[in-house]
Amino acid sequence: MPELVFFSGTMDCGKSTLALQIGHNRSARGLQGVIFTRDDRAGEGKLSSRLGLVTEAVEAARGMDLYGHLVGQMSKGDKVDYVIVDEAQFLAPEQIDQLARVVDELGLDVFAFGITTDFRTKLFPGSQRLIELADRIETLQVEAMCWCGARATHNARTVGGEMVVEGEQVVVGDVDRPAEEIGYEVLCRRHHRRRMTSAAARAGALSPDVLPVIPV
Repeated sequence: MPELVFFSGTMDCGKSTLALQIGHNRSARGLQGVIFTRDDRAGEGKLSSRLGLVTEAVEAARGMDLYGHLVGQMSKGDKVDYVIVDEAQFLAPEQIDQLARVVDELGLDVFAFGITTDFRTKLFPGSQRLIELADRIETLQVEAMCWCGARATHNARTVGGEMVVEGEQVVVGDVDRPAEEIGYEVLCRRHHRRRMTSAAARAGALSPDVLPVIPV
């Protein structure tokens, strides 16, 4: 039976790499798929991983009818055997509904990849709807690590190297951005609560204070 599967995890846990691998494996078997993405680090209409792999994709713009797009392709005679959606957390809830309709009415497997929560530990609307509708939810087994060595469970946004907890939910950035730019870092819950990024930890280690003040 076709399924809507949600692969979730923090940033830096290999979601896009797995999406590319799933596409490669099915392509090697002669299957043809459609890849949707939104706001990829490599630019519009791209699906990229931090390992340097990049492939072409369809930019799932705001307001785009994903179900209608696929029906249009299939009506023209294009073969579609499966659908991959990367950065699914950025999709609107109604677009997730469209993906469920793709599974139920077109009989296609849909593999959606996304971050569950934002830098404020709040659910992304797209991820929330996926949790509500998915036939199966898979937590990725490649564990991202906090600077302290513990398993990273939270995404932190940084500005000028300092963690922030206010601002727009979606601001495109990456874990590889220079400290002076808007960037992201994965942290364990303990250090996310304390707003202690790797830069803050290094600064604390160099401080003459034995017990640096840590916001709670």
